[in-house]
Amino acid sequence: MLTADAQAFAEALPAKGRLLGLDVGTKGIGLATASADWRFATARETLKRGKPSADIEALKTLAEKEGITGLVIGLPLSMDGSDTTRTQSVRAQARNLLKALERPILLWDERWSTVAVERAMIEADVSRAKRAERVDALAAAHILEGALARLAHVAAGG
Repeated sequence: MLTADAQAFAEALPAKGRLLGLDVGTKGIGLATASADWRFATARETLKRGKPSADIEALKTLAEKEGITGLVIGLPLSMDGSDTTRTQSVRAQARNLLKALERPILLWDERWSTVAVERAMIEADVSRAKRAERVDALAAAHILEGALARLAHVAAGG
């Protein structure tokens, strides 16, 4: 199942389970994982983009190794909420991942994720080089944290 509805996503998952967050860029895919109880997200690494089949295989291997039950993929909507060429590309990649990984996927609005992460790193006086190295994985964690908050709200009956 591929959806933007957090409640439908939660219902498609087994009772909790680890989630994988993705910030899909043109040069890399930021990765983050959530604990099985959905309490926190941890930034992992950034997967350097290669051939689409190699990217999918790497994500499939990670999902199997980590016991991932669902994916949360950042959806780069325009500021007015409409789709862009980039949004359409991420949707296509999500459909390919759905076929290959056979796990529910939640598309999550990521409009402010990279900006928020960049600001936090600048405030923490992280060097430009270190920011470039970590921004995609941290953006994936930011995306996943937002989805986890919504899933907690759904679980509480909201």
